[in-house]
Amino acid sequence: MRNGGDNRGRLLLISLIVTSLFLITLDLRGVSVISGLRSGSQSAISPFQSFAATIFRPVGNFFTDVTHLGRTRSEIESLKEANEKLRNSLITRQNADAELKQLKSVLDLAGTAQYKVVSARVISLGSTSSFTQTISIDAGVNMGVRQNMTVISGLGLVGVVKISYPNHALVQLTTDPAFRVGARVAGSQQIGILSGQGTNKAVLQLLDNQTALKVGDVILARGSQNNRPFVPGVPIGAVTSVDNAAGAITQTADVKLYPNFSTLSVVAVVVGAPKTDPRDALVPKGPAPTPVPTVTIYAIPSESPTP
Repeated sequence: MRNGGDNRGRLLLISLIVTSLFLITLDLRGVSVISGLRSGSQSAISPFQSFAATIFRPVGNFFTDVTHLGRTRSEIESLKEANEKLRNSLITRQNADAELKQLKSVLDLAGTAQYKVVSARVISLGSTSSFTQTISIDAGVNMGVRQNMTVISGLGLVGVVKISYPNHALVQLTTDPAFRVGARVAGSQQIGILSGQGTNKAVLQLLDNQTALKVGDVILARGSQNNRPFVPGVPIGAVTSVDNAAGAITQTADVKLYPNFSTLSVVAVVVGAPKTDPRDALVPKGPAPTPVPTVTIYAIPSESPTP
């Protein structure tokens, strides 16, 4: 039995050696038996490789994402912080541009009337126990601002200084219901009293009824004795409606105030009045009229018929 097993082992070994030599000989002669077997095995295994990749790729991606999660969150926070800084910078720039525009406007108005002014920024908007509509400005006694001085914007009358502190002042707005100012109508020079109504509209009551008011009339500050609390010539607003009741001794009118009080950021306090009354020099210029094209028609004489 043992000899039979040894013979079978030797026979198997000899068969393997002969087969190997045969395959090597074929390969050396250009017969691609081994590569064909390799390709066949690769083709057979390929579907299983694709299936395994499909199954395990999401798992690999998950662990990769978990590894980079902390870094991704940090990058998101950095981007949010940079975006917030840019947003704040944009808002600051827009506010600065708006303040510069208002400052230029009020200096232009003061220069036209030759008012001596101190510019100031609006630092708060609110009310007090005495007045319902006021603003606080960042200029006070140290800059020459005193009680009962006129406060203007680039569009017209803002109010009057009521209390002046060393470095800031309280201004009663034209819109305050307790506000009163002597006014006149540009052009006709009619005089009256303008009263605040708590909104951007005021009421004008003329002291006589000789000349009729009309919508669009410009109302200016008449000026006070010694130019305090009001200097002359400051634009106040324009008439939007007129009450001409029959038999009334005086006329009343609604006046839309020129300044936009909700967007005030820069104003000026008139610390020195002009040497002469500017009269109507500060009346806002209306829009330029649209030119109407004209067509000229020339008559062309017809030829006379020959006899």
